[in-house]
Amino acid sequence: MPAEIAPLRRKPVQQRSAQRVEKMLAATAGLIDEVGYDGLTTTLIAERAGVAVGSLYQFFPDKRAVVQELTLRNLDRFVRTVSSRFEQLELAHWWDAVDAVFDTYLTMHREVPAFSRLHFGDVVDLRLLDPGKDNNAVIAEKLTGLIAEEFQLDPADLALPLTIAVEAADAVLHLAFRRDSQGDQAILAEAKDLVRGYLSNRITEEQRVTSTPIGPTVVSNYPNDLPSPR
Repeated sequence: MPAEIAPLRRKPVQQRSAQRVEKMLAATAGLIDEVGYDGLTTTLIAERAGVAVGSLYQFFPDKRAVVQELTLRNLDRFVRTVSSRFEQLELAHWWDAVDAVFDTYLTMHREVPAFSRLHFGDVVDLRLLDPGKDNNAVIAEKLTGLIAEEFQLDPADLALPLTIAVEAADAVLHLAFRRDSQGDQAILAEAKDLVRGYLSNRITEEQRVTSTPIGPTVVSNYPNDLPSPR
């Protein structure tokens, strides 16, 4: 990630240091599920991780930075899993990718510690993922790259439609999870239909065929892809 948005003061070099950072992040996720972001403190994180507070400050300046690192890793996990599902599924049209994106998000919401409280960071800062753009814009940009690569489309044709789709989906998903902690199934189904219907009208099949092919997007390896949604 660019240096200006890297929350780590320094990257752990030794295996022992890397393990301490992992413990801090795992502790943070567990605590957020228990006490929320407002109740989180660096002292609590250190105690739960079994490290000295001074050790935490070697890597993170404050609790926000710890949560930012956790959220950036969740974003990477989301992108890797969506990309993997694109490879596994036979998608007839680019808007059929909606199900893969939704299902990945829902699986993470239900299974990844703290994701149901943090999502992609809005509870902490609307620009937690990147100080230069809001969190939803970062998500839309990532999805634009993935879908453009998968279907050989010009990203310029997708950027605005996917920005609108992400904003709409975000609002309806919040409604679904306000109604039911696991997501109101009827509202989730409507959300998929809403986004798929909108996107299916934003680019024609002729544009798809004549779009200039683009090079592959390089995505860093992530070892823990999520299981297929239940």
